[in-house]
Amino acid sequence: MTLIEGKDLTLGYEGQAIITSLSFTVAEGDYLCIVGENGSGKSTFVKTVLSLVEPLGGTIEYKGGLRKNEIGYLPQSSGIQRDFPSSVMEVVLSGCLNRHRKLFGYTREEKERAGENLERLGMDRYAHASFQELSGGQQQRVLLSRALMATEKLIFLDEPASSLDPATSSELYALLRLLNSSGITIMMVTHDIHPALNDARTILHLSHGRYFFGTKERYFESDLGRAFLKEAGHDH
Repeated sequence: MTLIEGKDLTLGYEGQAIITSLSFTVAEGDYLCIVGENGSGKSTFVKTVLSLVEPLGGTIEYKGGLRKNEIGYLPQSSGIQRDFPSSVMEVVLSGCLNRHRKLFGYTREEKERAGENLERLGMDRYAHASFQELSGGQQQRVLLSRALMATEKLIFLDEPASSLDPATSSELYALLRLLNSSGITIMMVTHDIHPALNDARTILHLSHGRYFFGTKERYFESDLGRAFLKEAGHDH
């Protein structure tokens, strides 16, 4: 089942096109890695999928029961304030705000769900700890729990390992594999070759004026895929 479908998209800002003629689909249960050079439009793509900017042309549709506000989002580390004086539970519960109908407080169901998501990611014993006192890897787990509050279907991560050391990055990718195997669809913008090589089923490579969208196997046979491997030191 398709969750997101983009057809003949032109993406950009203030009438200035960065990406043209882009078509892609995100299937339920997929693990899609979005790669590409700096300035190739990855940030614009993220904002368009999250409905923060409108496409300049073409259409993007949300299907299979997925609503626009039901995408769990984990932004780049640089866009996250990591020193706010909140408890871990408060940070996770804030993931409900997009869908919140009550003005004050959270429902018992939301609090139970927050506890379940923390347990799922091995952070339940830190529920009352201060978020700012956690390690980088622990903070990523909490922020992943927060993203899960918004969705049962799809998580979109933007360079989730950019500020993590290699061991903590490996832990994060293992968690994402676990979530994906439990039925959650993963979309990830990454500069890191490892999730693209090991975990992705589908690759979208944005490159100035052109793109590749297809299976990982086909990607690594393509010109863009071979260039990506070569740049990462995995040239065969």
